[in-house]
Amino acid sequence: MTSMTQRPLWRAVSTFLLVLVLTGAMISAALFFVTVRDVVAQTSVPYTERVVRTRQSAAPGEEAPTPVFVAPSVPELVEKQERVNVLLLGIDQRENDPGPWRTDTMILLSIDMATESAAMLSIPRDLWVTIPGYGENRINMAHFLGDYRDYPGGGVALAKKTVWSAMGVPVHYYVRINFSGFERAVDAIGGLDIEVSQRIYDETYPDGNYGIMLVDIPAGPQQMDGKTALQFARSRHGSSDFDRMARQQQVIMAVRDKAVGMDIPLSSIPRLIEILGDTVQTDLTLDEILALAEVARKIDRANIQHAIIDDSITTTVITPTKAMVEVADWEKVRVLVNELFPAAGPTPEPTREISADLLAQEDARIALRNGTLSAGLSRQTTDVLRGEGFAVVSFGNADRFDFQETLLIVYADKPYTREALADRLLIDPKNVIERLGQSDDIDLEVILGRDAAQRASETE
Repeated sequence: MTSMTQRPLWRAVSTFLLVLVLTGAMISAALFFVTVRDVVAQTSVPYTERVVRTRQSAAPGEEAPTPVFVAPSVPELVEKQERVNVLLLGIDQRENDPGPWRTDTMILLSIDMATESAAMLSIPRDLWVTIPGYGENRINMAHFLGDYRDYPGGGVALAKKTVWSAMGVPVHYYVRINFSGFERAVDAIGGLDIEVSQRIYDETYPDGNYGIMLVDIPAGPQQMDGKTALQFARSRHGSSDFDRMARQQQVIMAVRDKAVGMDIPLSSIPRLIEILGDTVQTDLTLDEILALAEVARKIDRANIQHAIIDDSITTTVITPTKAMVEVADWEKVRVLVNELFPAAGPTPEPTREISADLLAQEDARIALRNGTLSAGLSRQTTDVLRGEGFAVVSFGNADRFDFQETLLIVYADKPYTREALADRLLIDPKNVIERLGQSDDIDLEVILGRDAAQRASETE
C-alpha cells in the first residue's frame, strides 16, 4: 500500500471511530482505544492539516473572540506526562434546523500519559446539575444555553465548563457530531451487522421533524443501515435508558469489527471524508488526534476503565415543572470520578482570563451594593473591578445588611460580563437571578454578601 493510499484510509477510519463513539452514552473505552490502536498500528503517516475546521472564527471584519479556555497541545501534555480529557458530544440537530441544540450524548474520555491508562465516563443526558451562571437544569441544556445566550465560545464551551464544574475534572478538548452525519457515515461503509437480543418496539421514537414514529426492530441477526442503527442505539421507550446504553455498546462493537477487519470499502473513503467534514467539529487538530492515538496504542486492555453514572448513584425525580430528571448522589459520583480519573493534586475550578476588550464591547453597566456591615466594601470592590475593565457605574449600600451570600441580578443579556463577573466574585450559580428588562439604568447589579466581605478581609 502506498503512502498516498494510507493517508485517506487512516484519516477516514480514525475520525469515523471518533464519530461513532459519540452515538452512545455507555460505550466501552476499550473498544475506542483498541480500535484506534489497531488502526494506527497499520500506518504511521504524520498529518499537519485538520480533519475539519474546528476552532471558532469571526465573521469578516469582526475581531475573533477570546477563548474561554485554551488547552495545552496534546504533544505538550504527552511530554509533561499529564492526563488528557476530551468531552464527546452528540447533538440532536435536525435537518435544516439552525439551532441551538441540546446534547443527546455526553461522554468524558481520558488518557493518563504517566500511567499509560485510560478511562471513559458516560453522563446521563437528564442529569440534574448546576450550569455555571444559569442555575439548575438538565446537563444536556448546557450546550443549548451556551449557543442561545451567546456564551463566549458557544455551546461547546459552556458544556465543557458544566462537566468540569460538576465532575471536578478539567475538560481540555471536545468532539461533536450530529445524528444525520452518523446515519450517512454508516451507510457510506455499507451498514453494520448487529445481533438484536430482544425486539425493539418503540411507538414514540422522534422522527427528526418534531413528531414521533414507530420503530420495530425484530430480534435476531440484523444487517442495519444508518437509519436503523441510529434507531437501535437511541431508542429508549419500551425499555430502560440503561438498556439503550447497552445497545449503543453493541453498535460500537460492530464498528470496531468492521474497522479492525478493514472491511470498509476503499471506494467509500472520499465520500466518508466529505460527510465527516460537514458533521463533525472538534478543537483537536489531526496532529493532536494522532498524538493521542500513538499513546493509546501503548495502553494495555487491563488498564482501560469505563463507567456510567447510572441508577445505582442517581434517583429519578419529578421537578415542580413536571420534568423527569436524574438527581445524583454527588458523594458517590465523586468516588466514581476519583477512581476513574485519579489526580495528583486538587483539581482547580475552571477559570479564565478576563478580556477588557470583550467587556468594553458589551459595555454592561454594573451597580455594586454593600449588603453587609463591612464599611467600604462596595468602594473597595469597585476599585478592583474597574481596574480589570468592568464598567461599574454606581456603588453604595443595599437596602439591608444581612446578606450572607453575594447575589448577581441580571437585567440585560450581557453574557460575557455576566459570566466574568460571576467568576471574578465567586458567585454561586444559584445566586444569579434573572430580571430581564426590569431596569433601564443598569444591566447587572451585585449585592455583596458576607462571603465577599470575608474574602476581602483575607486579602488585606
